[in-house]
Amino acid sequence: MYKHQQSLRVRYAHTDRMGYCYYGNYAQFYEIGRVEALRELGFPYKSMEDSGILLPVVDFNIKYLAPAYYDDSLTINTYIKELPTARIKFDYEIFNDSKEKLNFGATTLVFINEDSGKPMKCPLELFEKLKVYI
Repeated sequence: MYKHQQSLRVRYAHTDRMGYCYYGNYAQFYEIGRVEALRELGFPYKSMEDSGILLPVVDFNIKYLAPAYYDDSLTINTYIKELPTARIKFDYEIFNDSKEKLNFGATTLVFINEDSGKPMKCPLELFEKLKVYI
C-alpha cells in the first residue's frame, strides 16, 4: 500500500455560518491529497495532462464523523491500496491535530487518452512505481 500525508489548515473561507468546515470543501481536500501523492511518486497532474493523459473522477464517496473548524490543522492521508488498471482508486482519511478522525472516503479516477477521449491503461512508469508498495 502506498501512503502520502499532506497538511492543510482550515481557512475562514472554508467555514459555514456554524463555524464548521463546509462539507463540500472535502472534495477539494481529497484532490489536494491525491495530486500531492502523485507528485511525490513523480507523476504531477500537469505533466500527465501535458502528455495527453486526463484523469477525471468517476466516483466520490465520503463518510463524515466529526467537523473541522476554522484554523484547525488537518492531516490528509491518501492511500493507493491496489495496482491501477484503466482506473485508479484513492482512499482517504482526514484527522485533526488531536488525532481525531474527521472523515474517510474514496475516489476512483479513469485514465483517458486526451486525443481519442477513450480510457487507456495506467502509464507503465506509474504502475512500476506503485508495484514497489503494493
